[in-house]
Amino acid sequence: MNLPTHTTDLGHGIFAIDTGFEREDFDAAYLIVDTGRAAFIDTGHNAAVPRLLEALDAIGLPREAVDWVIPTHVHLDHAGGAGLLMRHLPGARALIHPRGARHLIDPTALVEGARAVYGVEVVRQTYGTIEPIEAARVVESHDGQRIPLGSRELLLIDTPGHARHHHCIWDERSRGWFTGDTFGISYREFDGADGAWIFPSTTPVQFEPEALRSSVQRMMAMQPQCLYPTHFGRVDGVERLAAQFLATLDRFEADGLALLARLPDDAPARLAALKEQVAVTLVASALAAGCPVSLARAHELLALDIELNAQGMAVWLSRIGHTP
Repeated sequence: MNLPTHTTDLGHGIFAIDTGFEREDFDAAYLIVDTGRAAFIDTGHNAAVPRLLEALDAIGLPREAVDWVIPTHVHLDHAGGAGLLMRHLPGARALIHPRGARHLIDPTALVEGARAVYGVEVVRQTYGTIEPIEAARVVESHDGQRIPLGSRELLLIDTPGHARHHHCIWDERSRGWFTGDTFGISYREFDGADGAWIFPSTTPVQFEPEALRSSVQRMMAMQPQCLYPTHFGRVDGVERLAAQFLATLDRFEADGLALLARLPDDAPARLAALKEQVAVTLVASALAAGCPVSLARAHELLALDIELNAQGMAVWLSRIGHTP
């Protein structure tokens, strides 16, 4: 099999496709192949669709062999290309969390939300025109749902915390979770002698620390041997990563609540302080884990995550600060 340079065979019929979003080794879509049938999990943005189709062609599968397109959630770096991809896959159905399905059938509100976070011009240049998915081709997932794929079965569970429209997918064959953003972010540039480093994603607008903690603990109950985060690629040593993830989440939550108590009526000052806190926490965690990057390089690679995580935590603090 002569795979494209952007596609990696991970074993067990699973392929990671680098979507090219933002930078290389940043954003992945996954292709699962079993006895002539296939499913995509996450799609990246519109510009990734040619890469996804090229991977399918290289593996030797016709477009009609794809049964499912499964965004883990509807944020555009995970699902922005789903509508365009579906146009090339005549037999596929889109399996979407019930809280997100309507936003891929009619992407208007989804695009407006992205514009509010990133700005109109950035969304236009980065994502292009988000194509809708025909309602008749959409299946809404439910907690505990099992779907067939060739000779294997995939299990979907509801995993809020990063977003309320998030589900994760369990593959018994590899004993791995396709985690989207619920089980965090792990960039390969930070891999050290002890393996991968991981951290929570608290991006706008539905970060809920207790729900996120519960989702990760629920996934750990399956005793996974690996994770397939969208950002980025397969990671092993899951028990160590879970401890790392939860420790950082605890720090984010504690620091955020302390800021809310100190600055209850000053959201702009809280946001500025959150950016500094998130940066300090993430860089310290990476260096403590033995990641082979300099302080300056860590800040460079994490700049977008620091900004978005701080924004998401600011939204969370504003929400709980206004709760009667």
